[in-house]
Amino acid sequence: MFYGLNNFFKKILPKTLFYRSLIIVATPMILLQIIITVVFFDSLWIKANKGMTRSLVSEIRTLYDIYVGPDIEQKQTIIDLYNKNFDFFISYKSNESFPKRLEERWYSPMDRSLRRELKSVFGTSYWFDTTTYKKVVEVKLQHQNGFLQIFFPKHKITPSSARIFALWITLPGLLLITIAIMFLKNQTRPIVNLAKAAEKFGKGEFIKEFRPSGAREIRQAAYEFDKMRKRITIHLNQRSEMLSGISHDLRTPLTRLKLQLALLKQQDVAKKMSDDIEEMERMLNEYLEFAKYQKNEETETVNLNDIIKDITKKYENKKINFSIEENLEIKVRPNSIKRCLVNLTDNGLAYGKKVEIFAKKTANNVVIFVDDDGPGIPEKEYQNVIKPFYRIDKSRGQNKSGVGLGLSIANDIIRSHGGNISLNKSPLQGLRVKISLPL
Repeated sequence: MFYGLNNFFKKILPKTLFYRSLIIVATPMILLQIIITVVFFDSLWIKANKGMTRSLVSEIRTLYDIYVGPDIEQKQTIIDLYNKNFDFFISYKSNESFPKRLEERWYSPMDRSLRRELKSVFGTSYWFDTTTYKKVVEVKLQHQNGFLQIFFPKHKITPSSARIFALWITLPGLLLITIAIMFLKNQTRPIVNLAKAAEKFGKGEFIKEFRPSGAREIRQAAYEFDKMRKRITIHLNQRSEMLSGISHDLRTPLTRLKLQLALLKQQDVAKKMSDDIEEMERMLNEYLEFAKYQKNEETETVNLNDIIKDITKKYENKKINFSIEENLEIKVRPNSIKRCLVNLTDNGLAYGKKVEIFAKKTANNVVIFVDDDGPGIPEKEYQNVIKPFYRIDKSRGQNKSGVGLGLSIANDIIRSHGGNISLNKSPLQGLRVKISLPL
């Protein structure tokens, strides 16, 4: 039962730190105000209203007794005094029907108190109205063939402190909650900034500047994140520079070897050595691409249609079909995505004769399919072929050059964008690569 209750609260509670903190701050304040309000209305307002109403009904009873008494001269004198000194207005309506329906609000403490006191004194021979007039209450008391009509100010049965109390209990509460919202916004902003910076860095985006701020614990976490980010960035830059230097240094002797092979008289030996040198050059290029594809590139909102169309233009003499929806705009690093799709297209054309690219938008993602009609990959190898430098010695790996980095680079690019890549059997009987990118 406790586990089910815990899951229920997890579902209904907000997910963000700001709103959870606001609930922690605001809930006790609201509960305290409710308790104070209940206590006030029960012990002060209702009791005061009850005492004032009872006193007023006693005055009305006195007026009624005087009015129905035999001394007409005394009656008029007292009524005039009440009208003058107590803001009463009293009149007798003869030969008029007495209203049957009581205009009472069941939710009003004032109406309930007035009904209770009038009923205890006059039984059912009364009627009152507290809503028609803003500042005046009307009471009718049945007498003979007419009724006695009495108007008196509403403040005689309603304590004026109720409105003042409601004002003072509401305004400070709203002020305190406003201050709490401002304070919580200021406190949660550094956490939000840190989370955004971590998300951007995790996706391989370049962070120009990150300034730690906020409370000491948050600032410390931000400092450590910034130090880690700088160490990783330095490491990646050093790796790229090292491989770039190695590639440059190795190209020079490879070029000399090519020149020397061109002078060899044994052309069959020269041809075999030349093929080996070209394969070494391709390997160097792939190593360099693997190290440098995560360079500092700005994220942009681009139309995926344009990227796919640019890629297909490079393969004019190849059989490439594409089908894409209109206006597939997405926020990505365009050169990285282009490199990913080029790798997948080259991979498909290397092992097959036909490649199809299909892209569509779903509720939260953009999905891209790259299909080929090659021999495909065994299902047990799906997880292995996306590892760096892995090559299978079967249908797709036989007599093909390369070092096994094409799918690995594509996988890293997609994952650095917060997406995922999966392999499956293609409708063309080859390999299908499915890419999902978040919008």
